Amino acid sequence: MAFVFGYGSLAAPGAGRPLRLAGWRRVWGVAMDNRVTIPGYKYFLDGAGGRPAVCVAFLDVVPDPAAGVDGVVFEVADLDALDGRERNYRRVQVDGLWLYTGLEEARERFAAGPTVVQRAYLESVRAGFAAHGLGFGPEPALPVLDLERVDVV
Repeated sequence: MAFVFGYGSLAAPGAGRPLRLAGWRRVWGVAMDNRVTIPGYKYFLDGAGGRPAVCVAFLDVVPDPAAGVDGVVFEVADLDALDGRERNYRRVQVDGLWLYTGLEEARERFAAGPTVVQRAYLESVRAGFAAHGLGFGPEPALPVLDLERVDVV
C-alpha cells in the first residue's frame, strides 16, 4: 500500500484525511488538448454537441517554499492504475507521500490555449474540499464552461 496526497479531483468526499503539505502551491496549470482523441482517455462536448477546439485545464502543484497546499491523504493499493488516470502528471515522492505534479507537455498545453475549465470538474473539486472541511483556492482565472465528458474506449 502507498499513500497519495490529493489536492484536486483526488480529494474526493469520504476518501482519506485532510493534510497541509508545506512547500507547494496549487495552481491551474495543466491541460489536455480537446481536439485530440486518445484511446482510454476522454474529450469534451459543448451544449450543442460540438467538440470545442480548446485545452481543458486541471489543477497542478508547483514548488513554493513559502506556501502550503491543503489536500487529502489516502491509501492506494494500485499506483499503476492511478498513474494511468493521472496521465498529465508525474508521480513524485514528497515527505513519504506520493504527489502528482504536472508534466511539462501538459503545462505547455495549458499555456498555449485557448484554455477553459469544465464546470463539473471545478464543482466536484469544491465539493470534495467542502466535505473534508477545507477551503478551496485559487479560483480559475479562465472561462468556466458547461462541457460534457466523453470517455474514449
